[in-house]
Amino acid sequence: MADGNMTMTYSAIVRDKDNRKIVRVKFERNGDSGHEVAEGLLPDCRIVSQNGFSTEEIKGLEEYLRGNLDDFMSKAKVISNPLKWL
Repeated sequence: MADGNMTMTYSAIVRDKDNRKIVRVKFERNGDSGHEVAEGLLPDCRIVSQNGFSTEEIKGLEEYLRGNLDDFMSKAKVISNPLKWL
C-alpha cells in the first residue's frame, strides 16, 4: 500500500513528434513495490505509461487531469516563457 503521499510535476509546453503542443504530467509515490510512477499527457488527459498504479487509480488520475486541464495548461504556459519569470 502506498504511504499516502504523491508528488505531481508537469513540464512546460513542448512539441510532440507530430508537432502538437503538449504538457507532460508525472505522478510519483512510494508504494509496496518501491517507486511508483504514472505519466500523463495533456491536452489528451490520459495516462500513457505507469508502474504500480491500479486501473481504478489510473481512471482517477485521468479524471483529475480532465478536471484541471485549463489550470495545468495555464501554469505550463507561464513556465514555457522564461521572460515571465522576471
